[in-house]
Amino acid sequence: MNRKSEERVEVRFAAYVEGLAGVLGHADRIGPLRDYCTGLILPGERKSVEPMAAKTAPARTAAQHQSLLHFIGVATWSDENVLAKVREMVLPSMQRHGPIEAWIIDDTGFPKHGKHSVGVKVQYCGQLGKEANCQVAVSLSIANHSASLPVAYRLYLPKEWTKDKARRKKAGVPRDIRFKTKPEIALEQIRWACKAGLPRGVALIDAAYGVDSRLRTGMTALGVSYVVGIQPKLLVWPPGTGPKRRGRPLNNTGRRDEPDLISAKRLARDLPKDAWHTIQWREGSAEWLSSRFARVRVRVGHSQLKPELIAEEWLLIEWPADKPEPTKYWLSTLPSDIGLRELVDFAKLRWRIERDYLELKQEVGLGHFEGRGWRGFHHHATMCIAAYGFLVSERETISPSAPRRAAPFQTTALPEGYRPRGSPLAA
Repeated sequence: MNRKSEERVEVRFAAYVEGLAGVLGHADRIGPLRDYCTGLILPGERKSVEPMAAKTAPARTAAQHQSLLHFIGVATWSDENVLAKVREMVLPSMQRHGPIEAWIIDDTGFPKHGKHSVGVKVQYCGQLGKEANCQVAVSLSIANHSASLPVAYRLYLPKEWTKDKARRKKAGVPRDIRFKTKPEIALEQIRWACKAGLPRGVALIDAAYGVDSRLRTGMTALGVSYVVGIQPKLLVWPPGTGPKRRGRPLNNTGRRDEPDLISAKRLARDLPKDAWHTIQWREGSAEWLSSRFARVRVRVGHSQLKPELIAEEWLLIEWPADKPEPTKYWLSTLPSDIGLRELVDFAKLRWRIERDYLELKQEVGLGHFEGRGWRGFHHHATMCIAAYGFLVSERETISPSAPRRAAPFQTTALPEGYRPRGSPLAA
């Protein structure tokens, strides 16, 4: 990047920060906002407060450190207002090549040592692929085939935390925060998105959430179509059977003695060979991604609904030719006349959230927050999303096969020999 290009980027960044500053409430927060976002975008191994202070104010690092700590951990600016402003400024860039197509729900984990960081406990951590001591946050992103952006973000607070008054007080957990499961948080975010009037998209959710029948019925009640991952053991009525046709009420235990119900896996195995079609869905780093898919209209065995309310939906199955059995299953309330290729395309668009979290963690330091409080955790995430939003707005498209672009600001001014805490080089 030449000097003129850098200057143009810096002008756009200044305008972007000015837009965000308008919702902070106090003029003295504008400098810390600019410096925090700058620190997140600058290249560097750690994006916690100490190294960012050293980069953004090398001549007065101690004072800058305190300023950024106060801004992120103490100041009472609104995460919701800042995220709304980010969305307002970034959405036009995202829609330059097409409308919003999807609302993607997911969660991400942050490995932690100790027990004092808000919400930490031994639970499944996607980053590590196993149970570990960590924090977990649930997010909603809006997406199309060119870009995606998180628009809602909330820490999952385990039940033991919600009942521990001393820990809540020390971590600054707001009084109105009560225990909610991750699917309940997800439905709350989708309900908010509907109320806020976000451009509608198909809800894309993985199997950890898709198995929750209350989440699925809640989205349907809101008029939100979905493509959700499910487990192969989920029971369904195959075509030509179902509660309406049988004319019997569901039993109180939820349907397990209904003779026509079979698992999604068994249904997939019983499908004829001509039900399977090879579909390409997007260009990968080396070649087009493709696999074998089949779909069938089913009704899901449901203990939460009256039999007459159980509607047909798509069961989509992926069975790669080189695998001994199907590997993935989805349910979808998309229209009955949707094409198979389009249905697969929606199911596979969830890769966008993986790209989001990869860049949020690797490029802008989402997981580098070292504080322990509720406010600081969410303020840091909001600033990371704001910084990421600026990067998204700087790109016309984000292709999975495109080379990773350098950060817009290439120059830093770290003291010689400086090593941030948390860096393996500082050990």
